[in-house]
Amino acid sequence: MSTKKQVVTIKGTKDGLTLHIDDTCSFHDVLFELDRKISGNYVDEDQPMITVNIQLGNRYLNEEQKEELREVIRRHNKLVIDEIHSNVITKDEAQEWEIDRAVNPVFKVIRSGQVLEVRGDLLLVGDVNPGGKIVATGNIYVMGNLRGIAHAGVNGNTKAVIAASYMKPNQLRIADFLSRSPDYDEAEGAYMECGYVDDKQEKIIIDRLQLLTQKRPELAGVERSMLNG
Repeated sequence: MSTKKQVVTIKGTKDGLTLHIDDTCSFHDVLFELDRKISGNYVDEDQPMITVNIQLGNRYLNEEQKEELREVIRRHNKLVIDEIHSNVITKDEAQEWEIDRAVNPVFKVIRSGQVLEVRGDLLLVGDVNPGGKIVATGNIYVMGNLRGIAHAGVNGNTKAVIAASYMKPNQLRIADFLSRSPDYDEAEGAYMECGYVDDKQEKIIIDRLQLLTQKRPELAGVERSMLNG
C-alpha cells in the first residue's frame, strides 16, 4: 500500500531546522501543514531562537508568497527564517545570474587617477599603475603588473580572488577585507600571485598562483590559462 507524501518534512540540524516542502501540492496546503507541524512539535518557550531554512525544491514562489511563509514562521516567537531556497528562478533572475558570472576582458593600462569598474569577473590585459583602481563584483585577473588598487567581490563575495602576473599593489580588497603588498621581497616576475580570503574569514592571503586551485578548485581553468598565457 502506498503512503501519502508528506507536504512538509522537518529535519533538525546543528544549525537549526531545515524544512523540505513538497513541490507538487498546492501552496494553500503548504501553509496549512507548515503551521500545523510547527505548532504541534517545535514551539518551546524555554529554548533559544531557532534558525529555519526552507527548501522549496522545484517550486517557485513570488515575494508575496514568500512573505506568507515568513508570517507563518513569525507566529512562533522562537523561530526565524534564515533562507528560502528554490531550484527554480525567473528568466530575469537567470539573466542577472549570467551577468554576474560573465568574464569581462579589457585591454588597456589603468593609469593614476583612473577607475575601472565591472559587474562579474574582470580580465585585464594590461597594467594597473600606482594610483589606478580596478573594481569587480566577481574575481579579478590581471595579465600584467598590479601596482594600484584592486577590489574584488565588491558586493560582499568573500570567495572572490585577485590574481596578477606581478603583484605589488597599493591596496588589495576582497569584499570588506583589506590587505597591502606582501612584506617579503621577490624579484619582479619571479612568479604569478593571487590573493584570497582565508578559510577562517579573518584576512587576505597572498600566495603563489599555482596554489589557487587548492583553495578555489572551481577556478582551475583560469589558473592554467594565466600560467600558460
